Amino acid sequence: MPAKGKYLLNDQELKNEALYRKFSCISQYQPLVLLLGLSMLSCAALLILFFALQLSAKEHCAFVSVVSCSLCVFLAVFMLVCTEMLSQRWRRLLGLIVWATHLTMGYTFIFSGPIILPWDQVPFFLFIIFTVYTMLPFQLWYAVALSIVSSLSHVVVLTVRLTIYDDNHPPDLAKQLLSNALVFLCGCGVGAFHKVLMEKTLRQTFQDTLRCLSMRMKLEIEKRQQENLLQSVLPVYISMKMKLAIMERLQDCKDKEEQQRLVKDNNFHSLYVKRHENVSILYADIVGFTRLASDCSPKELVIMLNELFGKFDQIAKENECMRIKILGDCYYCVSGLPVSLPKHAKNCVKMGLDMCEAIKQVREATGVDINMRVGVHSGNVLCGVIGLRKWQFDVWSHDVTLANHMESGGLPGRVHITEATLKHLNKAYEVEDGNGHLRDPYLKELNVQTHLVIDPRSKDPTSNSRNAPRPRVNDGLKMRASVRMTRYLESWGAVKPFAHLQSREGFIADAIANGKSRSKDIPLRPAAGSKMTERNKSQKSKFDEELHNEMTTTIDELSSKQWSKSEENGSLALWFPKKDLEKQYRALDLPMFKHYVGCATGIFLCVFFVQMFVTKDRQMLGASFGVLVCLLLLTLAICFAGHFQRLLPEKLSRCQWLPAVSEAVVKRPCVRLPLATVTTAAIVVLAVFNLCFVERRVPECSALVANASREPGLDFIYLPYSVYCCILSLIACGIFLRVSFELKVLFLVLASTVYYVLILSTKRELFEFYGILLYAQQSDGNCSSIEDHTVLTWLGLMKHPQVMSCIYITLFLVTMLIISQQNESCFRQDFLLKYKNRTEQDEIETRENLNRLLLENVLPAHVAALFVGESKKNEDLYYKSYDCVCVMFASVPDFKEFYTECDINKEGLECLRLLNEIIADFDELLSKPKFSGVEKIKTIGSTYMAAAGLSGTPGQENNQDRERQQAQIGIMVEFAIALIGKLDGINRHSFNSFRLRVGINHGPVIAGVIGARKPQYDIWGNTVNVASRMESTGELGKIQVTVETSDVLQKLGYSCECRGFINVKGKGELKTFFLCTDMSKQQGMGLS
Repeated sequence: MPAKGKYLLNDQELKNEALYRKFSCISQYQPLVLLLGLSMLSCAALLILFFALQLSAKEHCAFVSVVSCSLCVFLAVFMLVCTEMLSQRWRRLLGLIVWATHLTMGYTFIFSGPIILPWDQVPFFLFIIFTVYTMLPFQLWYAVALSIVSSLSHVVVLTVRLTIYDDNHPPDLAKQLLSNALVFLCGCGVGAFHKVLMEKTLRQTFQDTLRCLSMRMKLEIEKRQQENLLQSVLPVYISMKMKLAIMERLQDCKDKEEQQRLVKDNNFHSLYVKRHENVSILYADIVGFTRLASDCSPKELVIMLNELFGKFDQIAKENECMRIKILGDCYYCVSGLPVSLPKHAKNCVKMGLDMCEAIKQVREATGVDINMRVGVHSGNVLCGVIGLRKWQFDVWSHDVTLANHMESGGLPGRVHITEATLKHLNKAYEVEDGNGHLRDPYLKELNVQTHLVIDPRSKDPTSNSRNAPRPRVNDGLKMRASVRMTRYLESWGAVKPFAHLQSREGFIADAIANGKSRSKDIPLRPAAGSKMTERNKSQKSKFDEELHNEMTTTIDELSSKQWSKSEENGSLALWFPKKDLEKQYRALDLPMFKHYVGCATGIFLCVFFVQMFVTKDRQMLGASFGVLVCLLLLTLAICFAGHFQRLLPEKLSRCQWLPAVSEAVVKRPCVRLPLATVTTAAIVVLAVFNLCFVERRVPECSALVANASREPGLDFIYLPYSVYCCILSLIACGIFLRVSFELKVLFLVLASTVYYVLILSTKRELFEFYGILLYAQQSDGNCSSIEDHTVLTWLGLMKHPQVMSCIYITLFLVTMLIISQQNESCFRQDFLLKYKNRTEQDEIETRENLNRLLLENVLPAHVAALFVGESKKNEDLYYKSYDCVCVMFASVPDFKEFYTECDINKEGLECLRLLNEIIADFDELLSKPKFSGVEKIKTIGSTYMAAAGLSGTPGQENNQDRERQQAQIGIMVEFAIALIGKLDGINRHSFNSFRLRVGINHGPVIAGVIGARKPQYDIWGNTVNVASRMESTGELGKIQVTVETSDVLQKLGYSCECRGFINVKGKGELKTFFLCTDMSKQQGMGLS
């Protein structure tokens, strides 16, 4: 079982590993194609050269036939690979075919000539070994096996051939074979080093690609989440405008800390308000709900409100109305926003009638005495968002105020409309006199003629009896009214707040679209942790699956676009068109540089030992080696300086500068490039030592005849091995993988040019004479009469010392250029992915900050955490019960008189601009640490509602100590005083005389999130109602509190003045107090 569990846990890792193998296979495709191209080009060039030099095909038929057949094999494999006739899993077989063909060519070159020499075709087998690691599609262990087979086969075959089957074997055979083995060993080591580093880079590129895609997907999720979140609170046209403004502000600010501060302070003083004409406004109030709510538990209250307003949202959608806001049990909406509708009045009236019908069904089904009072008016509105915190879409105008009074002056169960609305109805409904002026003084003052709409359904008794549900009399005998209501309303299946954010991807679940099909039991908290874990796991697995699919698609695209130029890499030199990007790439840290130098030192030693085996002037070679090795050791010491300090901390305790030296090598290209140049130059100098620094003269034929007993060519075997050392130096140029591509190309071209000059010009006579000696040894002819072309015709292309040397130097030059270009391309791709990662990570952070800002502008921070994040619970309704919360209402009553609609103030827009400044200044106070415990709830017109004591951690709300509760009340009073001070400052700057009227009360409240289409955080309870009455019955410039709040404030050191008893609607006579604000200012409580 444990093994199975572990296997299941690693399922995603196994999938990723399979993806990596596919990615690796595709990345090996281009080198394989290039190798095939190089092989075909080499075969074609050999055949052209063969016939151009007029060599005899009859004498060298094996050479011509094998090279021709190899060309055909390479072409066939090339076509199979390019046309993808065979799938990726067959590429290893194709690689084996290429390797076997190369091996066949190598042995053909050895055995097809007239003589077999110990140094025969060493470069070609070195080419086979090196390409097995660097260009063929093999894993490391496979490449090691093939390279060992290649090198051992060459050494063993030549050893057997030259010892057992040749009686007259060369006297220095052991040294030459040892030199061959050393060259092959060097090729294997360098190839394996290259393979390991490139595989590491490739895996890193794969991880970066995966991370980049993950970031991109998360970015898309964040974008969708933002849009869903904003659109759940604000209309699309305003939310998009606000989001763009905030994003521009955040993007202009490059400093992350400054971004965080901007997000935290949310200091955006923009006015997002627009005027709309010819709209209809509906206000609806649930009559009898206050009495019902007083009997509800927190759970029942939140369920009832969410179900009722969820139903109203559904009705609003059906009737093309936009819900504006929920105020307690009051619901108001507008038709004709944001797009003008000709039937706006009909929509609102129809909605009002549907709401009355819905409440009627509830009343008849549950026996609870509740009803709906609806008022509708048609006119113009200013709509939008004001303030900095807790954005809520709202409408303002005299017509909005009139619609509000139409509701309060209406009758339960009826839709109360004005004359303006009646005109827009075009006799669609029958009406009767409303007499609203008798029930509302505002309507009487404006002399508004009102009407009551007659519901067409009331005239059709059949539809009434058909639609009416059976009264649940039995339930009425057994349950409280609130329980009956809750049970019945649950059957409506209203959508939960933020349900569209349920999945991380932002998709809307089917259950949301078809809400009625869900269970009637609404879990307010998760039944068990397992459900949460399972959901998180399923979301993660879904994300992983999408990421896997996306990566598969990317890999497939990569396969088809390997030869196309990317937007970032413009030229053949692979430079980035963006200078800043190129500068960053070249300034990258290079921690692997010391390993490059280490590997190059290994090549240097191999070159030295090969030279030692074949040179005659060992003393001079030793002296040169001593100078060069000191140079290399100094370079190694600079690279590994930090390691010495760690190995010998006590002895090198005074050399604190050592780590700084090795760090400079890693971080600074200006230090690395000279070191790379010195290292490569040392290898090149040692490689050409025997050719340049050991003087060899072409001897006379008579001298050779005199020494006939010795091997004639023994003094010249250093020539081919010097060429092999030159080839190893070319490989050393390419071993600095991540060093400047241009520098590597320059070194390769310069070194090759030097070698061509030496072989074809400076040391030409030596190479030609060595060929003549080989010919003379076999033919026993006079060496002075032998021409070089005769030797070439007899030996063939691949055995003639001069021609063979030029061919192999050219082959390795092209090979190293191809490999260097491939490496550079790979490293640049890796850098680009990391760069995109960083860029997208920054964008994700910006969007996450914006998401947090948006969400915390809808909900308090501790509530927001439940709806967005890894542990979100958006399938559950949120509610909390608090024992002691201090609630404040602060209004600017003078603003109603200040607000006018005329051309001068753009029909009220400039008045709202001032209100926006007032509310924004109030909101800025919330950023102060002193008021961190104060939570803005909402604004209602020019009234500001806030509460303190809502941010307690779960489990502490009902056990708060008395001192903390009292401190919250003191903080709220200080906040109210600060508001008064802010308003005084605004008055001085705007030459107004606004005064604040504040009401404060404390006690138990219920907090929750309700509303499906526009979720809203709110608080309910008697404490809230009384605080509202404290404000509405208060006096300008004063803070009115209840007797209980006054007692607490006096204990805190505040002075309160008794006002006496006042009549409070719904509460009767209440004794209230005014807070002496001057004294509190003098005391300067400084509560925090």
